[in-house]
Amino acid sequence: MFFKKRRIEAEILDDLPPEIARPNLADLIRINRNFGGRSVLEKTLRLVAGPQHAFTILDVGAASGDAAAFIRELYPLSRVTSLDLHWTNLERAPQPKLIADAFALPFAEASFDYVLCSLFLHHFADEESAKLLSGFYTVARKALLVCDLERNILPYLFLPATKWLFRWNDVTVSDGMKSVRAAFRAPELKKIASRAGIPAPDVRAYRPAFRLVLTGKKEEQTL
Repeated sequence: MFFKKRRIEAEILDDLPPEIARPNLADLIRINRNFGGRSVLEKTLRLVAGPQHAFTILDVGAASGDAAAFIRELYPLSRVTSLDLHWTNLERAPQPKLIADAFALPFAEASFDYVLCSLFLHHFADEESAKLLSGFYTVARKALLVCDLERNILPYLFLPATKWLFRWNDVTVSDGMKSVRAAFRAPELKKIASRAGIPAPDVRAYRPAFRLVLTGKKEEQTL
């Protein structure tokens, strides 16, 4: 079957010059805002934090930093640090932000209450994904939170089918289809989390956004 296994292909966005990358980053913000990304992120945060909680959170692979702005709207007492490997992605992200390698996070164990990884993990093979999750889990004091795509034919076809309506950039369509083909199914993501040493990982699928959410808690929390 065409979607039985993950297929990872190099995407274009990270190698583009800034003036060409910016419209694609804007498309990603639109997709998150209007097609379920933000609502799934909100549901993910509600699993671990009440509306008046003050916490620190590291957003790894933050890209444009739109997640940080949204989290601050939901949780005014939060402090969100955006981390990405590419400055073009982060140039409009709110402070604090830093350029760093997700495979070698420059933080000690339990440096943040939560570590968030959104629409980032699918870029990597299973063994690399397990290594990343292990590192993220180490840096988190309370929980690791992962939001990513679910591999399915419907989101794969969505961008090319709606390009005429929403005027998606060509790179957005190409990279988006590659991202869906590289994405996970729930049992796959749970297996990778277990391989990373995360005890009792919880994986949930959210439809019709076709997003998967992994939570790896370190302690019992009272919301």
